[in-house]
Amino acid sequence: MRYAHPSRRLFLAGLGAAGTTALLSGCVTSGSSGKSSSGGGAVTFQSNLSAPQAKAAMEDLVAAYGKEGSGRATLNTVAAETFRTQLPTYLTSANPPDVYTWYPGSVADAYARKNLLLDLGEVWTSSPDLKRYSKALTTQCTSAAGRKVFVPSTYYWWGMFYRKSHFAKWGVREPKSWDDFLDLCDKLKAKGVTPIGLGAGSNTPWVASAWFDYLNIRINGADYHRRLLAGKQRFDDPEVRKVFDRWQEALPYFDPDGTALAFQDATTALLAGRTGMMLIGTFFADAAPKGALDDIDFFRFPVIDPKVPLAEEAPTDGYFASARTGRRDGVFDLLRYLATAEAQEIYIKGSSGTVLPCHPDAEDAGTALVKKGRKHVEEAAEITQFFNRDSSDALQPTADTALTKFLAKPKSIGSILTDWQRDAEKIWKA
Repeated sequence: MRYAHPSRRLFLAGLGAAGTTALLSGCVTSGSSGKSSSGGGAVTFQSNLSAPQAKAAMEDLVAAYGKEGSGRATLNTVAAETFRTQLPTYLTSANPPDVYTWYPGSVADAYARKNLLLDLGEVWTSSPDLKRYSKALTTQCTSAAGRKVFVPSTYYWWGMFYRKSHFAKWGVREPKSWDDFLDLCDKLKAKGVTPIGLGAGSNTPWVASAWFDYLNIRINGADYHRRLLAGKQRFDDPEVRKVFDRWQEALPYFDPDGTALAFQDATTALLAGRTGMMLIGTFFADAAPKGALDDIDFFRFPVIDPKVPLAEEAPTDGYFASARTGRRDGVFDLLRYLATAEAQEIYIKGSSGTVLPCHPDAEDAGTALVKKGRKHVEEAAEITQFFNRDSSDALQPTADTALTKFLAKPKSIGSILTDWQRDAEKIWKA
């Protein structure tokens, strides 16, 4: 299949509109002299991409790098939620892995502030590929001190996903407004279908943050959302209360097991038709049967206030490296390779193909879903990332606690928001 490459100009403009407020800050290289070792040996590559297709794609990528002949890497794939909780331990260990899959922006800021990330300036200046990356992406990967600390690879989008054949069978269609959305939920419920899957149970409570993010950017706007996550607004503000007032309108349509199932189980229920739709990122497709991919579609999270500029969540993924690496030269070589169009196309072809490449010349999968997803992102006036990516990994557990409590006891929202603000202040002041 030929891989198509539509323009990503508007997406990059959206990144710029987002203000890239979550810049990384102050990281240095390892060693008492401020220079890391350039020792040899295979670079250790720690990956959280544990879904079957994503894992296979990473294995293809590492194998292709090995064939380049300039270096070697060994891939260690860790279950995504284990990786998330263990990342601080990896980075602070005496002999940490060298390179990691993770995120740019403020989510890495806490690690950079602790001098745990390797300065990648030499990678950026020596790579002809990275020199051609957009200004928005370059800024997103640059620390407040002016150091490059990240190499971007792909980005993806969030949306309300469903199966086309199920909607056709149920005689329903995509909604255009919040009222249409609630009407769709009513129709599905009348047919005995649970309208909305969630998947915020087990070890994936963070999935519920997507609902908070989207309701907040639809009601209060992306700028307010970013200020809130930066501690410049309060979680017990009246504006935040409006988010939960609106959320309560949709709660009767949620899967009652939504806080008991991990998102992987919730997406299985979606694909099987036990639930009608689900707010999720395209990464869920890496665990979907290949035969189901052509039947997957999505619609934009409904607009609530047309006066609020349209924002969408479109997180960027890629790589950073440990400041304590003993294989700096090998790390730099691997990261230069990962920044190439070839590397990003290898990953896209080996995975579900539902991500978009950051390299300006890399070709995406060209499917109808991907074309729609690219247009979805390009039409946004502003781009947000995700709750922890726009704040920090440390703040995410405060959201997990607050939102899980809300889903269980929505009438207690007043005290929940008070507690959330108290817990968030401890993180911001730390």
